[in-house]
Amino acid sequence: MTELTIIPSSGTALPAEPFRARHLIDGAWTDSADGAVSERHSPAHGALVSVAAKGGAAETVAAIAAARRVFDAGDWPRASGKERSAILLKTADLIERDIERIALIETLESGKPITQAHAEISGAADLWRYAAALARTMHGESHNSLGPDMLGLVLKEPIGVAGIICPWNFPFLIVSQKLPFALAAGCTAVVKPSELTPSSAVMLGELLQEAGLPNGVLNIVLGYGDPVGAMLSTHPSVDMVSFTGSTAVGKRIVAAASGTLKKVSLELGGKNPQVIFPDADLDQAADAITFGVYFNAGECCNSGSRIIVHEDVAGALVEKVVALSRKVPFGDPLDPRTQVGAIISPEHMRKIDGYVKAAAEAGAGVALGGAAISVEGLSGQFYGPTVVTGVSPEMAIATEEVFGPVLSVLTFRDADEAIALANSASYGLSAGVWSRDGSTCLDFARRVRAGTVWTNTWMDGFAELPFGGMKQSGQGRELGRYGLEEFLEAKTVQMRIGDTRTAWVAA
Repeated sequence: MTELTIIPSSGTALPAEPFRARHLIDGAWTDSADGAVSERHSPAHGALVSVAAKGGAAETVAAIAAARRVFDAGDWPRASGKERSAILLKTADLIERDIERIALIETLESGKPITQAHAEISGAADLWRYAAALARTMHGESHNSLGPDMLGLVLKEPIGVAGIICPWNFPFLIVSQKLPFALAAGCTAVVKPSELTPSSAVMLGELLQEAGLPNGVLNIVLGYGDPVGAMLSTHPSVDMVSFTGSTAVGKRIVAAASGTLKKVSLELGGKNPQVIFPDADLDQAADAITFGVYFNAGECCNSGSRIIVHEDVAGALVEKVVALSRKVPFGDPLDPRTQVGAIISPEHMRKIDGYVKAAAEAGAGVALGGAAISVEGLSGQFYGPTVVTGVSPEMAIATEEVFGPVLSVLTFRDADEAIALANSASYGLSAGVWSRDGSTCLDFARRVRAGTVWTNTWMDGFAELPFGGMKQSGQGRELGRYGLEEFLEAKTVQMRIGDTRTAWVAA
């Protein structure tokens, strides 16, 4: 079989009018002062799907000022956990009520399949509920072992104004990995979604208003990294920045934030290895590998884009992955059958193809794909499932983030070599291991430098478990209690009980 599985245009009617997105500043929806807008065309259909206000310095400063004023003088930071939790729970209910509306605009702006947009938004609602539980259970510490006349307290307080900068690949999920935890902690926030996918964050802002969030607690400024993101990173009234995106931009944010010494939390890129030992269940591994590399068209920081397979089973595994890859439905993201949609932009499409071409020129083999594909009835950009074999560790495709539906295959001879290859990239976001031997899996998990390790599975996720990277994949953690701690400061209070202090200066 040589064919791919291509889903043509479903003929689904697109919205008659593009979505109009505006800034949310101190409770009011506003256009930009200069009237500037940015337009977003669907990467799958080519049609204009949203028109967003394009923010500048004026809008960013106004949003920061609102968040600062409300944090310093408003009720939100001093509200009870019960009060904050109630609003977060209401927001989760409203997200589920509007899931169809949010999923449609996210699919149109990002090119991801509609079924995956549904799952993303449903998962986001669960994160809001989990954060609501943390708001009720957040607590500090007491120390009553400091002596009979002393009591020590450690208070957990919100850090202040949080600047939240989100990417285009999971626009609703990633803002929901940050914002509800910031709100649960008692912070106020200024959110900047990607200029490529601004609309779902605006919809979220509408739902938070409906849920009763006080004006100014959440502010949304639409626009580009320069100036909006840059100002959030440098403004002295912003106490921390939480950013998800590329490692290159993350480094620039750290440098920019150093001028005010604000806290920076980063979830950056990944070149995530899956190591397959010869005793692994190859059928299960092949299916998970296929999922891991093509999910969200590979435009995923957790993409399992690099497999390191024992040389004894490499041929058999690649054969299985190629066969499965041909069955994965690529095409119209509005068709529920589609599992892989469009690439976010023509520029990104060229970047993906450049990695594959460079690897082939360097001597790698292309077992499948390596080119754009046409989808009947659609004018957007689609890249076919691609498997690159014979990859050597020094090739760019083995160490750099491709962010597309491209799998790189390396081989190893023993466990030490596998670990060395897994740790050879500058990233350390996630990793996986496939073996029927529990000791092999545990040994790998303890030695690999990655923030998340999956054994005999790939990309499962739970609100309770922290997520974040080592090395150049970032700093700080999201989700779990660690995700709440990112938005908290610890304050020590030392209390003397009674009139027991010994005078230092003699009477």
